[in-house]
Amino acid sequence: MGRKVVLAIDEGTTNSKAVFVSQTGEIISSASSPVPIQHPQSGWVQQDASAIWSATTSAIKACLDKAPDAKITALGISNQRESVLIWDRTTGAPLGPVITWQCRRTAAACEALKAAGHEPGVMARTGLPLDPLFPPTKIAWLLSHHGAGVADICIGTVDSWLIWKLSGGQVHATDRSNAARTQLFNLEEGRWDDDLCALFGVNPRFLPEVRDSAHIFGETRDVASLPDGIPIAAAIGDSHGALFGHGAFEPGDGKITFGTGSSVMTTLTDFVPPPEGLTTTIAWSLNGQSTYAFEGNILVSASIFPWTAKMLGLGDVDALLDLAETVDRTDGVSLVPAHVGLGAPHWTPDARGLISGLSFVTEPAHIAHAAAESMAHQVADIFDAVGKSGKTTGRLSVDGGPSKNRFLMQLVADLLAHSMTPCRNSETSAIGAAYLAGLATGFWPDLAALRDLIARDSAINPSISNDERKERRAQWKEAIARTTLRI
Repeated sequence: MGRKVVLAIDEGTTNSKAVFVSQTGEIISSASSPVPIQHPQSGWVQQDASAIWSATTSAIKACLDKAPDAKITALGISNQRESVLIWDRTTGAPLGPVITWQCRRTAAACEALKAAGHEPGVMARTGLPLDPLFPPTKIAWLLSHHGAGVADICIGTVDSWLIWKLSGGQVHATDRSNAARTQLFNLEEGRWDDDLCALFGVNPRFLPEVRDSAHIFGETRDVASLPDGIPIAAAIGDSHGALFGHGAFEPGDGKITFGTGSSVMTTLTDFVPPPEGLTTTIAWSLNGQSTYAFEGNILVSASIFPWTAKMLGLGDVDALLDLAETVDRTDGVSLVPAHVGLGAPHWTPDARGLISGLSFVTEPAHIAHAAAESMAHQVADIFDAVGKSGKTTGRLSVDGGPSKNRFLMQLVADLLAHSMTPCRNSETSAIGAAYLAGLATGFWPDLAALRDLIARDSAINPSISNDERKERRAQWKEAIARTTLRI
């Protein structure tokens, strides 16, 4: 008898991962396989659905090769969000590409809908602004360019494509967290919205059935390397999976994922229209009950570090952060990394990066410290917006590469005026999907059992005075205002 595990598939933008999670929450095997990205025109980003499936099965096989005695009791999926595709329900063949979340090909369509006054109504029902990031205009494009003449079409996000393939074409379904990102799902009513489908020209009968995040969608069938009959027991968007993997189960609990950009989410018990600059989404659903979340996405986070290191003539990011740590303050210098515009909560695409507050006493260390602080300030901007909603923030967890740097996380805690706890496990999205699948199949009995599995480092607490924090935040906000000036 092999060791019992849950298989988590984490299908990301650039890689498909397979992870085996034991009953003690330990990752006993993992593997990944790359997924190619295509850029057929400027601003267009797409992938091949068959390549995604091939990468997924390759990752599963490699994971099994590392732990051949593992006994898979259930399977859960976390996936890149907002990427969408269509396929022929009869043949199972993809119709056109997977249009990814990064693709801007439908920007003009979104602007036309805004000009026609549709955005407030869409926001009220979905918690999401009109933007080509979200799927409905992409779906309309796919249907018009690749769906003509096909009688029965499946429309789906990447999770629903994987559920379809894993079940041998028997199940067309998604979970509420992914449905919530389609901009066709009424968050308050928990259903596909007929008016929104009509607005975007989408036939609702082509959409997947919507289930809980922890739900037995079906069983594996005719999948290479896997036996038939494994329960497909969870689906969740990757950011939502990370939130669940952190154990953010109480209202106000949240997570910050630091990387090239950064993702911030905090949980809510009920649907609340988002504060300006943020979005509201369904975090996950259990037993027919949705948990909601505020979300803010930062466009340039840790990616400012290699740029600044190069500008200062330093060897690498480690050298930059070592230099930044030699001074306690920026001495009036601010660096706003608006190199591709500003994300949440500002959403000013025309903003551009700047360094301000220079004087003859400015040293390279002050600029390096300002770059380090920029990541913390942007997170604080999002939590300022959350605070305007009247919602309080509970326990905060952090993950991603920069979360391993104690200096950076101390800056975040200081400027947020809130403690935070780094997570020891780097595969939080996969862990979240595994936890949900385990709940659906009884591998773990309840949320309390999951809390006991989560390994955390010691908390990082704020260490500066309120007056100092206010001064540094005011300096940052003045710099933010300057990013949009054109002289």
